[in-house]
Amino acid sequence: MSTTLTPDICVIGAGSGGLSVAAAAASFGASVVLIEKGEMGGDCLNYGCVPSKALLAAGKHAQMVREAPAFGVMADQQFTVNFPKVAAHVRSVIEAIAPNDSQERFAAMGVTVLRHHARFTGPDRVEAGDAIIRARRFVIATGSAPFVPPIPGIEDVPYFTNETLFSNKARPSHLVIIGGGPIGIEMAQAHRRLGCEVTVIEAAKALAREDPELASVVISALVREGVSIREGAKVARVDRHGRGVRITFETADGPGKVDGSHLLVAVGRKPNLDGLGLEAAGIGFDRQGIKAGADLRTTNRRVYVVGDAAGSAQFTHVANYHAGIVIRALLFRLPAKADLSAVPRVTYTDPELAHVGMDEQAAREKHKTISIARWPFSENDRAQAERRTEGLVKLVADRKGRILGASIVGAHAGELIAFWALAIGKKMTLRDIAGHVAPYPTLSEAGRRAAISHFAPLARGRLARAVTGFLRRFG
Repeated sequence: MSTTLTPDICVIGAGSGGLSVAAAAASFGASVVLIEKGEMGGDCLNYGCVPSKALLAAGKHAQMVREAPAFGVMADQQFTVNFPKVAAHVRSVIEAIAPNDSQERFAAMGVTVLRHHARFTGPDRVEAGDAIIRARRFVIATGSAPFVPPIPGIEDVPYFTNETLFSNKARPSHLVIIGGGPIGIEMAQAHRRLGCEVTVIEAAKALAREDPELASVVISALVREGVSIREGAKVARVDRHGRGVRITFETADGPGKVDGSHLLVAVGRKPNLDGLGLEAAGIGFDRQGIKAGADLRTTNRRVYVVGDAAGSAQFTHVANYHAGIVIRALLFRLPAKADLSAVPRVTYTDPELAHVGMDEQAAREKHKTISIARWPFSENDRAQAERRTEGLVKLVADRKGRILGASIVGAHAGELIAFWALAIGKKMTLRDIAGHVAPYPTLSEAGRRAAISHFAPLARGRLARAVTGFLRRFG
């Protein structure tokens, strides 16, 4: 027999965005039903951000042992990597964070959690198991899943996606990765540092979305570490080969092939919309995601969408940002619109690659005059002390000096980019940055020095020299 629930808000999906909406709404006293058919915590906790960074951390520690002699620390260079223990480390990190996202925690907040598949059966009605939910408002937060392209033979071979990779406890002897985006490149470096042979096959350019000047720094680092990267290689088919796989690809120079022990498919993601009954609710959508305005309201005015399902930037921090906008609308009737112009992104390789705002190409297309300011990590004292001199800060500004974008490649770029996200969000100028005081010695000084370098030509100008020369006459 079915049960009818009539909460203030029904949230579909218990990933980062959905949990944020549910927790905030419950804290303000709203009644909430939260529906999740899979793991609490969604992709980020179980298959994405958390396990991938844990694996990268393991690889980083292995690399630190290899690099220790440069610091006078004579580590045993014949160390071994215990891959089952690496897998246990990844699992332990997930388990440490899981209680924050657990069903028990949200039930204690007063949230009704239903562990079923959700399906709209009308514009104001959702069914989940034996429950019928008629809420004042609905929030779709179903996230995304790995996209597996229709490569000939792919269904006949075993392969990993991000949803299965982190449960692997055996070290691949040769991991072949289809896809040279952030996920593919991060996992390539992590596995190479943990002792695997790694080949990346990319149809276009690796890290194609990033500024080519900075992306080349990351790619060069991986190649030096022994990762083979085949760019401009379109996969033609995949076959079993002994106990492993054979990937056949086409390039401008002709066909090629790579034999590997394991295969990872990392070519992108697709929104989780199947089986939601969106048509029955009058909710518009396409292959990219659910159609919604800047206020995240769908074509059904009762329904909002957050996170990857909205078809915008697929990041956990964007899902959380979306959640804040929706909460303001649902609970306080405040107008709020999503603005992703100052949302940063990070590729967590070593060196890291981070960006916020416009890159150089986008800025040139939109503005008649721009200026570029750079400062290399090799000119930073902290970077020299830690032998992390690879990389640079690159700033893009308009003709008035307002910062349009910032890109950083180098150690801790993901931490450093937060400052620039604030600077762009607050419409700060290069003069503002040049005038602030950064602690010494820190990597953050590189950003300030980049801003100062913008004004260096002025100091060499004839007018500036004439003014200072005149003033020197007066002592």
